[in-house]
Amino acid sequence: MFGTDEGWPSRLLPTPKQWLVMVLVFVALVAAAIAAKATSGVLRPTNASVEALLKVRLPKTQVSKVNCSVVDGLCEVTAGSNLFYVDRTGRYLVIGRVYDMETRQDLTATRLLEINPDTLVGGAAKANAAPDRGDAPLTSGDRPSTPATPKHLSLEGLPKDGAIVWGNPNGKTVTVFSDFECGYCKALSTALVSLNVRVVERPISALGTRDLSNRVYCAKDRVKALHRAYAREPLGTSATCDTSGLDANERFAKAHGLQGTPVLVRGDGAVMEGFRSAELTAAFIAGGRS
Repeated sequence: MFGTDEGWPSRLLPTPKQWLVMVLVFVALVAAAIAAKATSGVLRPTNASVEALLKVRLPKTQVSKVNCSVVDGLCEVTAGSNLFYVDRTGRYLVIGRVYDMETRQDLTATRLLEINPDTLVGGAAKANAAPDRGDAPLTSGDRPSTPATPKHLSLEGLPKDGAIVWGNPNGKTVTVFSDFECGYCKALSTALVSLNVRVVERPISALGTRDLSNRVYCAKDRVKALHRAYAREPLGTSATCDTSGLDANERFAKAHGLQGTPVLVRGDGAVMEGFRSAELTAAFIAGGRS
């Protein structure tokens, strides 16, 4: 009565077209399941899996911590007092700063300050520290040459303009080359307030924040604007003024190899690059003349 194939009625067997539809539906269901697992994090690399990859690829670097939740697409790697980044596959290594343009915060500087609160970090130099030398992707010969920050510096070539003077007018004087978006500069500013010294602050916009420097320098109350800038508080109505002094600061910094911020210069010309604790900063300032 019915046509059969191995005992089954032929009208119950799927046609070739129906077979194709069923196969496509099955493939779609499998793809959806894989996507769901990836979304749920089952297939996404974890901190532990990235750390395991780094132990294989950077065997001489003692990794202290891996955090893949700080920056989307990157994992923050702490190795002792150093900090660098890798992608989530653990294949690509990134040495440098991560800057949040929305919150206007140097995430690398803030994190390094947490790791090394009492250690000279040397501005950008420490943030760019490579993994242990045995694993460094670039040898010293491969790295671009940059002039070293001098140990002593004469400020005689700088004009009076371009400086924001604050603090105790009768205290010891220290000149600071800074950037208002630099986390270390903010920490140093707080330390200098507690030291009751006279600060001659010269913004150099090392992080490409010249617009903010202009607004602080042109404010009616520059000192108040300076501290508000470090606190990430609104500066109020912006004004315009002669900012050629800031230009002079930046030319001076470039000419003398000041690569990062902050850089402190005391009365006798001695230079300290980076951030130290209030105690060590006080000892440095005390070593020179007023």
